[in-house]
This record gives sequence, C-alpha cells and structure tokens, in this order.
Amino acid sequence: MVTDHIFSQSLKTHTTVLPDGFVYLHDIDPTIQQDVRYYSGNNFIGRPIKGYQKATCILTKQAAIALSTVQKSLQQKHPELTLLVYDCYRPQMAVEDFIAWSKDDTDHKMKAEYYPNVDKSELFSRGYVAAKSSHTRGSTMDLTIKSLDMGTHFDFMDPRSHNDASDITLLQKKNRLLLKHLMEQHGFKPYRYEWWHYTLANEPFPNTYFNFPVK
Repeated sequence: MVTDHIFSQSLKTHTTVLPDGFVYLHDIDPTIQQDVRYYSGNNFIGRPIKGYQKATCILTKQAAIALSTVQKSLQQKHPELTLLVYDCYRPQMAVEDFIAWSKDDTDHKMKAEYYPNVDKSELFSRGYVAAKSSHTRGSTMDLTIKSLDMGTHFDFMDPRSHNDASDITLLQKKNRLLLKHLMEQHGFKPYRYEWWHYTLANEPFPNTYFNFPVK
C-alpha cells in the first residue's frame, strides 16, 4: 500500500527550476489567462498566502498539457472565450496557513464576501477547505471561462457554488456545464462542492503532497 507523504524541495536561485514532472503553465499554453489569487490579498483570507512568491500557475506536465487541450477545444467552438485559472499547484505550507487561519476566531474580515452563510469553524467539515488538498499533488486547478457568469465568484463557500446548485439561473447552469463538459472530455474530474475545481483523473502523483514554493 502506498502511503501519503509530504515532498519538500528547496529551490535554489534559478526560479525556473521545478521538481521533475512539473511545468509552468505559461510555458505549455500562454493563451490561458492567469489570476493567481493566493499571491494577493484578493482571496477568502484577505492577504497573500504562505508559499506563493509569484503569481504563476505550476502544474504537473500531464495536467498542463491536458488543460491546453481544453483551451484549444473551447476556442475552436468559441474563439472569443478563454480559460482563466485562479489556482494550480498549492504547496503544503499554504494549506497549513489555511489551517492556522481557521483557528483564529478573531479574523472574519472576508466573511461577507466569501462565506456569508457558513460559520468559519465549519469550512473544513463542509468540504470547502481541506487539510490535505488535491492541489498539493500538482494536478488540480481552480478555473473559469473568462467573462461567463457562473452564478458565484471563485472561492465563494456556499451551496450555490456546488455543481448541482439549484438556486442559480439557467444561463449560469449552462455556463457551468460548458466548463464541466470540456474538462471531463479531456480527462478531468469535477469536485461536487466547487464548480471551479478540477483534478486530472490520471494524475501522476496521487499520493504525494508537495511543499516547494510557487515562484
């Protein structure tokens, strides 16, 4: 039986050095737009997250290539549209930052925008935040189709963000289904609680949780 483990690697001065099997998404497909939220304060905590030293998307090579095929398929049918990624590989140190934040009962500054109907103490038990995140394995990304109305914004922790949400409009459902069908067609599987979250079904590191910084 293969056990889960944390893989730590200190990257040296050359910022393009990545562990074997990982790539920068922009090197595979520069047409996919990026808005890496955890590098900034524009996220559910309201500050930069530990481990994000650059606003860039890192993925396993297999996931990046598969995502590029999604982009090509989308633009063949809808040349005016593009994928936009919010988060890709996430180091374990960032997950631990989330955990530490969740234990701070005094910090609720982003509640109204990101989790208005959920108590902060329930974010983990309800599946909105994970102590061991698939992002840390390198083949998961959070994304949208830019300019399409998906019913909620990224990281909105609420039942309306669930893939099967009923209290959104028909257009919003249609837009989510467009993303879902494209992602599934090219080997990704959705996450039931977050319309933006997808993982490569045949991910190369299914039991390894990496901890090198995003830089």
